[in-house]
Amino acid sequence: MEQLKHECGVALIRLLKPLNYYVQKYGTCRYGLDKLYLLMEKQHNRGQEGAGVACVNLDAPAGEEYMFRERAEGKDAITEVFRRIDNGQLTIDNGAALTDNSQLSILNSQLLMGHLRYSTTGKSGLQYVHPFLRRNNWRAKNLCLCGNFNMTNIDEVFSYLTAQGQSPRVYGDSYITLELMGHRLDREVERLFAEAKAQGLEGTDITQYIDNHVEVANVLKTTMSHFDGGYVMCGLTGSGELFAVRDPWGIRPAYFYQNDEVVVLASERPVIQTTFDLKDSDIQELQPGQSLIVRKSGECCLAQILPSKQFSACSFERIYFSRGSDCDIYQERKRLGEQLTPAIIQAIEGDVAHSVFSYIPNTAEVAFLGMTDGLRRLNHDVRIEKVVWKDIKLRTFISDGAERNDLAAHVYDVSYGSVKPYEDNLVIIDDSIVRGTTLKESIFKILDRLHPKKIVMVSSSPQIRYPDYYGIDMSRLEELCAFRAAIALIQERGMQQLIAEVYRKCKQALDQYNAQSMFHGLSFMFKENYVRAIYEPFTVEEISGKIVEMLRPEGMKTPIELVYQSIGGLHEACPHHPGDWYFTGHYPTPGGIRMVNQAFVNYVEQELKLQL
Repeated sequence: MEQLKHECGVALIRLLKPLNYYVQKYGTCRYGLDKLYLLMEKQHNRGQEGAGVACVNLDAPAGEEYMFRERAEGKDAITEVFRRIDNGQLTIDNGAALTDNSQLSILNSQLLMGHLRYSTTGKSGLQYVHPFLRRNNWRAKNLCLCGNFNMTNIDEVFSYLTAQGQSPRVYGDSYITLELMGHRLDREVERLFAEAKAQGLEGTDITQYIDNHVEVANVLKTTMSHFDGGYVMCGLTGSGELFAVRDPWGIRPAYFYQNDEVVVLASERPVIQTTFDLKDSDIQELQPGQSLIVRKSGECCLAQILPSKQFSACSFERIYFSRGSDCDIYQERKRLGEQLTPAIIQAIEGDVAHSVFSYIPNTAEVAFLGMTDGLRRLNHDVRIEKVVWKDIKLRTFISDGAERNDLAAHVYDVSYGSVKPYEDNLVIIDDSIVRGTTLKESIFKILDRLHPKKIVMVSSSPQIRYPDYYGIDMSRLEELCAFRAAIALIQERGMQQLIAEVYRKCKQALDQYNAQSMFHGLSFMFKENYVRAIYEPFTVEEISGKIVEMLRPEGMKTPIELVYQSIGGLHEACPHHPGDWYFTGHYPTPGGIRMVNQAFVNYVEQELKLQL
């Protein structure tokens, strides 16, 4: 119910045949652009704040544009970007008019890259929409980047760059990554220039030597080793190199496919499968720390850029974000729902005959199917109704306070008559309960109108107790209803000393980090998430009970019970995606641990107004 802004989507295409091959076989010179459009549209779920496209034409002569980029904002950004491409209305970075030759050059590009953006920083504007472009008069030094990422140690990388004498124009992980990688690309080109001169080459022979011998793996190894975070970073160079690299923990996903016509990479497997009409077994997953590299010649290879670390593929990808059409994700979500069956039966005291089952939002539908399958396997007849409807997307942001809450209460509506008043239990499954705002201000209020005997709210994910720092917009502890509930229990039971002790440990570690990291980069010193101690005195059931108290609307009489997925159930359903830091606090990287400790210090000082 609470839409989260989250991971972005990426798409890469490298055409391996001469362009007339695609014209003769597929009847169009737009084969690459059409496929890129499909890959992006089918990942629209991953980003609706903006979109961008970049492409490189290897055959463009000197004096003509050969590296193009176009970006747009808004939920219709994909359509807008491709409309401009079709109509020859691209924005050229140097302000020059787009010539007919340039328009033809775009259509004849062999390297294509697309990006869909969801902001995880709150920053908006076209300057923050990927791809990011670094221009140079040497083709090999031109670099275009996009990615699905969030870096947790950007302060350290910024200090590293400035200590070398650089002065990045913008303080943000996208721009700083571009500048660092661009700096390393410059060094690689200079290395090749020296080699070419040593071989006696001159003039354009030097340029051709550089363009044909760029080792992107060198650039990536000397760039990505500086970063802590979850990422899939993609890029193009003006000389014709294409690449994608995945973080060494495998936090963010990437899949690729290659045949003799094309190399393609995207954030999700089914979008490649559908766009190119493939079997799921045809598509490979990029491994942690690994890079897919396609050279100017079209030679494709996999390179291990960084040693793989503890595998921590994001489980929330499977629960919520990725397309449910993936064959594995579909089954995993069904298992998540089925595993909740015993707890649901207990919550309704075994009275399945007098219970109505439904789901909200649409992303919870597959878990709902698994839940009902589980009930049927126990020989229960299941009463299914479409109880909740998303009525209209009201623009609640234009109002404040009580007026905003009143508007939010009308975002959803109910099917009147679907529940027998005071006789039927109502079981609603959701894929996650994060902040609880929509439950309090809308869902519980409208469900109460049906006068069920009891409301059982089911989450196919465990309690979300910790923020994410690898690409999902939930960065503040106090936004999470489970954290607020734990703090409320601590205060009710006179355990404030626990808050003080956790604050002291977090503050001590952060003070040591701040004193030294700008010179030595000491994120590695963070090995313990002290915030986990906040939850240790309480059971899941105690926290769930307090969440109900906090989210129950004033005047509501219907009993409410929350049923959460267990950590064990999560890992049983999604065995190949062990990253569970949202639920357990076990962050895979030192930067994530540092940031959650910082978040607790911020909470105590800013929300509780304490300096302990």
